[in-house]
Amino acid sequence: MQIFNPLGDAVPLGEVRRALVIKLRHHGDVLVSSPVFSVLKAHAPQVEIDALVYADTAEMVTLHPAIARVHTIDRKWKKLGIVGQSKAELALYNALKSRGYDLIIHLTEHWRGAWLCRLLKPRWSVGPSVGGRSKRWKQSFTHLQTAPRNAFRHMVEANLDALRRIGIQPAPEERRMCLIPGLAAEASVAAHLQGFGLKGGDFIHIHPASRWFFKCWPVDRMVALITRLQVEGHAVVLTAAPSKDEQTMLDAIQAGLAQPAFSLSGVLSLKELAALTQAAKLFIGVDSAPMHIAAAVGTPTVALFGPSGDKQWGPWGIPFRVVSSTQHPCRPCGIDGCGGGKLSDCLVSLGADEVLAAAHELLAL
Repeated sequence: MQIFNPLGDAVPLGEVRRALVIKLRHHGDVLVSSPVFSVLKAHAPQVEIDALVYADTAEMVTLHPAIARVHTIDRKWKKLGIVGQSKAELALYNALKSRGYDLIIHLTEHWRGAWLCRLLKPRWSVGPSVGGRSKRWKQSFTHLQTAPRNAFRHMVEANLDALRRIGIQPAPEERRMCLIPGLAAEASVAAHLQGFGLKGGDFIHIHPASRWFFKCWPVDRMVALITRLQVEGHAVVLTAAPSKDEQTMLDAIQAGLAQPAFSLSGVLSLKELAALTQAAKLFIGVDSAPMHIAAAVGTPTVALFGPSGDKQWGPWGIPFRVVSSTQHPCRPCGIDGCGGGKLSDCLVSLGADEVLAAAHELLAL
């Protein structure tokens, strides 16, 4: 519902025809902003809502029922040279300009959002208040949102604060994340599972790695966990990104298992990864985009957290268990491993028994 705004500057939603939401960050960051689109659409059904994201994260928001168009910025434009990049930038600007946005919601501190507000001249625009920024930043927006500095406030709520700033109060049931795999991805995953002799609900999906390895659990602990699950009769499907580091980690895990797990490592698109997780009876992983994908598709999740903050970044809106150290009062520190050494004591200290117990609790629901 739209409620009284004490500042007297709530945006009259009935006068908004088109809106642009800008989220230029990594995959997980984009996905946890998905409730912004759902809530805005619920409170202003007539509005056509577009998204602007990096090209490699677009699958996080394509097929979202509240999004009309997804515009993208390709990080590879920088490799096109001055002329090539300028043409790509101009094409994007013309596409955005042609949409005639009445409202722009900028969800990060990226300067591009401020410049787009100046160039596109929407009637209303909201961006985060950033300490130390010049008047040029502040004057780029009609509404400045107070950026949260609270390690206990989830990033879903932090994103929704942009809507609260313009007079929209999200109802609890509207704050779910959303990721739609699509029929093609679901069919592809069903074929993979059939090849393993599995179907939906038959398996546990484990994604052990993260692009940030200081968030990862040691290989020997993951081997111990998977072995215990297999002994209990659970089929396990492993996934990883196609990067060399993640593939090496998966190979080490498989080498440690007496019975190798099923693997779709490096072969799935983001939509197919979402379809696989959606078909699983349980997801187990670390603080990473696949963990957020599990939450967005509604799969119960066991999440292992070390240096990063589970209150800000934990699973959202689903049955979940966070497994983290209670022996390290220094966490969450946000550091890339103790002393910057890429290995986090608070993760190394976690045993397979603790993670298995969390899995048992969710499987029993």
